[in-house]
Amino acid sequence: MACVRFRGRTRLAMLATLVLAAASPALLAAAATRAPFGTLTDGTAVEAVELTNHAGVKARVITYGATLQSLETPDRHGKGDVITLGYDAIGDYERHPQYLGATIGRYANRIAGGRFVLDDHAYQLALNNGPNSLHGGSVGFGQRLWTIDAVRAEGGVASVTLSRVSPDGEEGYPGNLTVRVTYSLAENNELTMSYLATTDRPTVINLTNHALFNLAGASSGRGALESTLQIEADAYTPIDATLIPTGPLTPVAGSDFDFRSPVILGSRVRDARDAQVSFGRGIDHNFAIRGGTQATPRLAATLIDQVSGRGMKLLTTEPGLQVYSGNFLDGTLQGHGGQLMRQGDGLALEAQHFPDSPNQPRYPSVRLDPGQTYHQVTVLRLFAVAR
Repeated sequence: MACVRFRGRTRLAMLATLVLAAASPALLAAAATRAPFGTLTDGTAVEAVELTNHAGVKARVITYGATLQSLETPDRHGKGDVITLGYDAIGDYERHPQYLGATIGRYANRIAGGRFVLDDHAYQLALNNGPNSLHGGSVGFGQRLWTIDAVRAEGGVASVTLSRVSPDGEEGYPGNLTVRVTYSLAENNELTMSYLATTDRPTVINLTNHALFNLAGASSGRGALESTLQIEADAYTPIDATLIPTGPLTPVAGSDFDFRSPVILGSRVRDARDAQVSFGRGIDHNFAIRGGTQATPRLAATLIDQVSGRGMKLLTTEPGLQVYSGNFLDGTLQGHGGQLMRQGDGLALEAQHFPDSPNQPRYPSVRLDPGQTYHQVTVLRLFAVAR
């Protein structure tokens, strides 16, 4: 299937745009705009930074949770729409925390029993997901206010960098952890999320972004399960009834978790004859991306909505990809434009280390020591496909 850059103009108009751009390079410059985004119940102001490029891609990041509040991109005809689930007002993020677009930490995903041992010392975390700890605990990074360190627009890239210090003992984790995340939108329609962290005591860390994607668009009335998904993984980690990995990697071949070729997502989340699908109420599993941890991002997944033509490739340095098919969305909350968020309306592709890694020594290590720097990069490469 042929790829096209976001269309909707005639060839003549496109040629004219290129001529104008040659005469005025500023027309092609990505931009960053800073603005208020309401206040929390305690009166604290929340800010937003909107990153835009000439192709019509818009990414809005808010300081609450260092959250990707919305990501808008055109379809094959050039019509823009929001492709992430989220709220239009800060009060909803505060009242109804669903991790929508949030930066997740100190540990993304689940830790069994909320407990791990590091250097012979046992640490107990909050149990906020049945018998386990999920996404950093009761008040994780996604529910904290971050500080804007820099807003830039130069060299065809618009970016915002946010930071916070997670104090020693926050949610039960050891060490003062200094964290920075940078969102960068380039003129080639790539949104990059880059994470850095340092600590003053040995700790564990696993950061990700929890955007739920629906490439059909918020105004389409369609969900995410009609999209095709391809994952660059030959194995995944099966889970128990509490959604904790049971240990060994299992080949995806011959299972409902074989996404090595494009598969319509909905065809794999309704048939619960596989107990794994029943445990997760769909897909809520970690896939082991080929090549493990990398120094530079490589392709992990491709998502395409055939009706709108919107497509996205996710590239990452991380060894795992948690795929979550929006199984716990129940239609009780309103998202962008007043649309109800129902089961299957969004798909999370969370690039990260494996769940419960502190308790599973065979998994890639999530330990961070003083003097080391945690670095994670994930890229969302947006495109459109012709019919």
